[in-house]
Amino acid sequence: MSRPPNFLFFLPDQHRHDWLGINRRLPLRTPNLDALAARGTVFTRAYTPSPLCAPARACLASGRAYGQCRVFNNNQDYPLDIPTYYQRLRDRGYRVCGVGKFDLHKDLTKPLFWELDGSRLLREWGFTEGIDNEGKLDGSNSYLSAGRKPRGPYLNFLAQRGLADLYVDEHLRRKDLGNAYVTALPDDAYCDNWLSENGLRFLRQFPKDQPWHLVVNFTGPHAPMDVTASMAERWRDAPIPPPHDNHRDDPEVALRRRRYYAAMIENIDRQIGRFMALVEERGELDNTVVVFASDHGEMLGDHGRWGKGTWHEPSSRIPLIVAGPGARRGATAHTFVALHDLAATFLDYAGADPLPQADARSLRPLLEGNTEQHRQFIYSGLYNPDLRGWDMVVEDRWKLIRTDDAFILYDLESDPQEDRDLAPEHPDVVERLSRRFPIPRGPDAGPGPADERR
Repeated sequence: MSRPPNFLFFLPDQHRHDWLGINRRLPLRTPNLDALAARGTVFTRAYTPSPLCAPARACLASGRAYGQCRVFNNNQDYPLDIPTYYQRLRDRGYRVCGVGKFDLHKDLTKPLFWELDGSRLLREWGFTEGIDNEGKLDGSNSYLSAGRKPRGPYLNFLAQRGLADLYVDEHLRRKDLGNAYVTALPDDAYCDNWLSENGLRFLRQFPKDQPWHLVVNFTGPHAPMDVTASMAERWRDAPIPPPHDNHRDDPEVALRRRRYYAAMIENIDRQIGRFMALVEERGELDNTVVVFASDHGEMLGDHGRWGKGTWHEPSSRIPLIVAGPGARRGATAHTFVALHDLAATFLDYAGADPLPQADARSLRPLLEGNTEQHRQFIYSGLYNPDLRGWDMVVEDRWKLIRTDDAFILYDLESDPQEDRDLAPEHPDVVERLSRRFPIPRGPDAGPGPADERR
C-alpha cells in the first residue's frame, strides 16, 4: 500500500476571493499562487460557511455546516466534544502541525491567552505540535488587558526584541492612520514572516517516513492594513481600482488601504514560495496535496463597508486553489464548494474515518476529473444562538438573503455587484429558495451583526 499524501494548507485571514494574480484586472503579483493554479484546480464559486473567523474555522475543523458546531460568532470557543479532522489525521498516523492564528478559542467575552509557547489546546484539537499565535487586534488587546504583558507567543517574541509596546501603540492609533499604515517593525519581526519561520522550522524537522499535515494560518491580509517599509515601497504608485459604490470614505485613504491589502497578499505569496521550495527540496512535492483558501473575504470599501460579516460576495466568497497527486492541472471548477469541504477532502486522501454528523463533501472527485458537479446550492450565515442575524442561500444565478425582517434577492449573473434587490419582482424565486434554509427563524429577531470584527 502506497503512503498517503502529505497536506500543505495555506489559510490566510480575510483574503478576498477575486484578489489574486490570476485575476488580470488587478496588478497583483502572486507568482507562487499563479504557479499553484497552473498545477491544480481553481474553484471559482467557493464560499465560507460563515464570514467570521471563529465560526468559519470551527466549521472547517468539524466538517459541519454553520449552526451545527455550536460556534455562532466570536463569542464561543470550539466545543471540545466535537471531533476534528485534525484528530482523524493524527489517529491515521499523521504528523499534524499548525502555525499562526487558529481562532478556535475565540470567546471575546473572556480574557484571551494562548500560552507563551502557543500550545494551549493544540493536543485537544488534534495537533501533534505547533504554535497558535495571536491575531492582530486580539494580541494587542490581551497585551493591554494584562498590564502590557504578553499572553501569547507573538507578543512574547516582540517583547523579547523590545518591540511589543511599539507594535501595540501602533494599533491604538490605527483609526487615526486610516487603518492603513507603515509599521516600524523590521521585516523579520512582521507577524506573517515570523510565523512562516516557525512553520518552516517544523517542516524541516518532519521525518521522511511519516505523512504530515501542516496548516499555515497567516494573520494577513486582515485589517489593519499594516505593512513594513519594504512592502509599502513596492506598492507606492500601484494603480488599484477604487471601491464599488463607496461615497463615504476619503478616496486617498481608501486607495492606501487597498494598496496595503495588496502588499500583504504579495508578502503572503512570497512566504508560500518558501514553503513550496522546501517541500520540493525534501523531494515530497509529487506526494503533497497543496491547498490555498481563506476563512472569509473582505469588503475593501465596496458598498461603503470594510471587513467581513456580511452576505455580500466580497465577504462571503473565498479563494480556493488545490493541487496534488492525481489532480488535474490548470483546471477550473465552477460548481459550488464550501470551505469545510476541505475537511472531508483531507480525510478522503488520507484514507481516514469520516467525521460524525459532517456536512462536508470531498473535493477529490472534482480534482481528479471524475465529475463537474458538487453542490447544487451553498448555505452561509451569521447569527447569534437566539437566531438574530442573517443567512443566505446561493443557487445557480440567484442569491437569497434572509434577515431578521426581510428577504433580499440578487441575480448574480446580471448584477454581480449586488446593487439591486429583486425580491419584490420575483416572489416565486424567493419562495422556492426560502425552502433551502436549513434552520427556521423566529419572528422577533433583532438587528444583524456588524461588518468589522476582530
